[in-house]
Amino acid sequence: MKAAVERETRRRLDTLLTGLERYRRNPYQRDVTDPPPVWTEGNSRLLDYSLPGARGPVLLFVPSLVNRGYVLDLSARKSLVRWLAAQDFRPLLLDWGTVGAVERGFDLTDYVAGRLARAVDATRDLMGQAPALVGYCMGGTLAAAAAVLRPEAISSLVLLAAPWDFHADDPAAALRTAAVLPLVEPALTWLGELPVDMIQFLFAGLDPLLALRKFSRYATLDPESQDAQDFVALEDWLNDGVPLAAAVARECLGGWYGRNDPAEGTWRVGGQAIDARAIRLPTLAIIPARDRIVPPGAARALIDAIPGGDRLEPHLGHIGMVVSAGAPDQVWAPLSDWLRARL
Repeated sequence: MKAAVERETRRRLDTLLTGLERYRRNPYQRDVTDPPPVWTEGNSRLLDYSLPGARGPVLLFVPSLVNRGYVLDLSARKSLVRWLAAQDFRPLLLDWGTVGAVERGFDLTDYVAGRLARAVDATRDLMGQAPALVGYCMGGTLAAAAAVLRPEAISSLVLLAAPWDFHADDPAAALRTAAVLPLVEPALTWLGELPVDMIQFLFAGLDPLLALRKFSRYATLDPESQDAQDFVALEDWLNDGVPLAAAVARECLGGWYGRNDPAEGTWRVGGQAIDARAIRLPTLAIIPARDRIVPPGAARALIDAIPGGDRLEPHLGHIGMVVSAGAPDQVWAPLSDWLRARL
């Protein structure tokens, strides 16, 4: 029995290392380029994916602050924003950029009531109409706050796996995440930001065996296959993270995961309480049922609080909802249909 366990352990380790080495050597390069920015502020850019002559509804995508927004434009085959542009929508993407000298002093008020609000205004001025705000992951939480603060500037709200009740599914896990704050406080004080490696460590704790599973699977793929190229494209994005400004890290770890401020009604932006019940915009929440990063209960709490909100719960994961093989049928097309019916 012991020998059999040792053989199986070596086999799994060899498979993992093979996958890691093949990934490291894969020459893949992202096969799309960003459109020229139509607005910039600090390190942030507004990218317009509209096709020439488009007259459809305007959409402003708001990604998370801790991952680069191009997961929504991952490759020529895996691009939600380009697919919507081909349907005559006018999608713009707010690329937050990295944390520079200005952003290092930002808190969530600076991002929501400041930079995001000005990006909304710039979009409206450029495109001639109020945009639908489409927030992904943490970007959805920020978009909900913007909808409370500036409802007159937004036509509708879409929440893609947006967390709200951080204690809904596993309060103990949320509190463990919050308990990391004192440990990273020296880095926050010294650097003025939460480094990428520390953010990656927090995400790894959500599913400790994920790396073993995904690189072992990759080892079985033909390196020239489309599946292998898709894997590398996504893994390159995952490894292309950005740091988080110190004050934002403190608000998220202590305020969101620790005190559960959004769900408790105690989250304030610019001095104003962010009460989701005050949102009266047409709202759609897409909540992936297999999400490990934002458990479904955490996202359901937000749409439950918004009067008259619509919801869709595809059988996909957090990232799969925008880039998997099932995303076009289960998320992209229903999102397009919902937007056309309300804009």
